[in-house]
Amino acid sequence: MQDDFALTAPELPANTPVAHVFGQPVLDVPQDLFIPPDALQVILESFEGPLDLLLYLIRKQNLNVLDIPMAEITTQYMGYIDSMRAERLELAAEYLLMAALLIEIKSRLLLPRPPSDAEDEPDDPRAELVRRLLEYEQMKLAALELDKMPQADRDFAWLAVLLEQVAEERLPDVAAIDLRQAWLAILSRAKHKRSHQVEKDELSVREQMSWILRYLGGRDYVAFEELFDLDKGVAHLVVNFIAVLELVKEGLIKVSQEAAYQPIYVRLAIV
Repeated sequence: MQDDFALTAPELPANTPVAHVFGQPVLDVPQDLFIPPDALQVILESFEGPLDLLLYLIRKQNLNVLDIPMAEITTQYMGYIDSMRAERLELAAEYLLMAALLIEIKSRLLLPRPPSDAEDEPDDPRAELVRRLLEYEQMKLAALELDKMPQADRDFAWLAVLLEQVAEERLPDVAAIDLRQAWLAILSRAKHKRSHQVEKDELSVREQMSWILRYLGGRDYVAFEELFDLDKGVAHLVVNFIAVLELVKEGLIKVSQEAAYQPIYVRLAIV
């Protein structure tokens, strides 16, 4: 809404400057000062459309949007339309359309309603307008909530930082449960190759440790299953498994795995 104000000199104490021009005080208002009329135009409100103006008039007077006093609102609305300048007539097109709708609703409310059954409620000419106003208000409130959220280049700025990254291959650590599962798988396959020949074997854990170190010498990675000969029986497998655990404990060999549930490999700790 725009309004015009006349320039009047305020009542100030004596020797009080009314303005400062280039740092120098001005005590009196020049009598021949010319100010264009458009320079004193003040924009009081800015509306985004006819629904925004209509909602503003309703909320400003704390009216019930479900029971709009059409005569009062139409008068105020038309006052805003009349205040628009001729050069801004193209901006008032949609406002004029809303004004026509308000006048139509006002005239329909003034006309006598035809008699109807008591059970049937008469149609309210304001119903469609009320629905549009409520939907617009919901969308406007949602837009305000979205506007409160941080936005790039308004509330914060993007910052790009260049980091030198070096890819390093790291194999996953082998947990005790992984060794247990691998051992149970080997033991399960060994049960299918049992021999009925009874022989007295003297097995030494130290000897098997030495054999494993010699077997791994000159090799990068050896599959965990290669250290066990299923044909030599369960007793030999048990001694070999204990030898592997002792070597891992003493830090002489390393056990690795490329990924979870993948084959386990063994290699010397110092190559």
